[in-house]
Amino acid sequence: MNKTLTSILSGAMALAMAHSAYAKVAPNEAAKLGAELTPLGAEKAGNKEGTIPEWTGGITKPPAGYKVGDHHPNPFPDDKVLFTITASNADKYKDNLSPGIMAMFKTYPKTFSIPVYQSRRTYSAPQRVYEATKLNATRTELVPGGNGLKNAAVGTPFPFPQNGLEAIWNHIVRFRGVTVTRDTGQVTPTPDGDYTLVKFRDELDQIYTAEGMTPEKLSELNMLFYFKQWVLSPARLAGTALLVHETFNQIKKPRQAWTYNTGQRRVRRAPNVAYDAPGTAADGLRTTDDFDMFNGAPNRYNWKLLGKKEMYIPYNSYDLHSDKLTYDDIIRPGHINPAHTRWELHRVWVVEATLKEDTRHQYAKRVFYMDEDSYQIAVTDIYDTSNELWRVGFAYALNYYEVPTLWSTLEVIHDLKAGRYIAIGLDNEDAMYDFTAKKTEADFRPAALRRAGRR
Repeated sequence: MNKTLTSILSGAMALAMAHSAYAKVAPNEAAKLGAELTPLGAEKAGNKEGTIPEWTGGITKPPAGYKVGDHHPNPFPDDKVLFTITASNADKYKDNLSPGIMAMFKTYPKTFSIPVYQSRRTYSAPQRVYEATKLNATRTELVPGGNGLKNAAVGTPFPFPQNGLEAIWNHIVRFRGVTVTRDTGQVTPTPDGDYTLVKFRDELDQIYTAEGMTPEKLSELNMLFYFKQWVLSPARLAGTALLVHETFNQIKKPRQAWTYNTGQRRVRRAPNVAYDAPGTAADGLRTTDDFDMFNGAPNRYNWKLLGKKEMYIPYNSYDLHSDKLTYDDIIRPGHINPAHTRWELHRVWVVEATLKEDTRHQYAKRVFYMDEDSYQIAVTDIYDTSNELWRVGFAYALNYYEVPTLWSTLEVIHDLKAGRYIAIGLDNEDAMYDFTAKKTEADFRPAALRRAGRR
């Protein structure tokens, strides 16, 4: 194992050895949350070099002048680049980079770079999320096979993750508000950088994190979230729509999905909207379960928690998020414009997923690097069936401080073989996410999908 991978937190490791069959911990362990650990279980202290600071609560209020509906202004406008990692000096920093990032330097030696800034641990969430996480710590378990959760609601289910399955579930159900609507753009540039913008409207209703949600209600509903998406442009795709009902316990009932095609004017069940089915209008550059860096049932992989690593990851990406940028400012051949990105040194959980022998997927192995404070996947290295590095994904995150929550503003997946990438979530030229949207269950029925597609 790379020498920069530190051991898993001593308390979590000891717990794993003693109780390998159970995720829930004793009350005295849970009492560490919010004390020597953050409310979600990260190490509160900084590192010994001082290059990773102590977590002191993250962003707890918006900067002066901000109003809801604005693109989020950078709360650190005076921060300067400390140094820049390029192909010429990447070996100096390789212990704090993933193999995929190193491959980006080899693929784009003249243009790809990483501007490194002061590390700021800005993650924060509502108090109810912290309180629910402490409750989950003492009660939550994986269902048999690990394809669902039992006795969890609202907060992080496994603040003391003992294995890779628990860690990936922390990412899947992480708090991102409750009901969110957003207009975003997606591009799949050619190697020369030419692109056509595909615009989407998304509606997401996260049942798991709703106010007053309990494990009992979730068990009865067996619903994790509703997701509805339709294409706004270009005209040849406009009206195409997708509806997903993501179940909480996928042993009881797997994901349900429907599509609406404007040409056929029919809503159809879509059982294949999962795993490595191609993403919508993605030009073959991502799979369905690449969306949000990873989503859906984890049952096709064996999951292994490798430990922690100090690593440079995209973080506090407020400049990239700015409405002062156009999409032409961002999109470049091979990768987005690195001048608008911000990378910081953070501790990450390293989770390896290897394909089970009796299942199939385009990806034989995936390695996820999760921000320890939020469980947001920041970087993913993706390997093909020959075990060669194929794709590299980055989630450019920031704190949406009116909620508050940490979430990506842009996801980019690079296909190293094709010399192309897909950028998902462009919103610089669109209205900001609406975290105050009010939706009902009726808005996520198949009949509503037809109405959405006709708009």
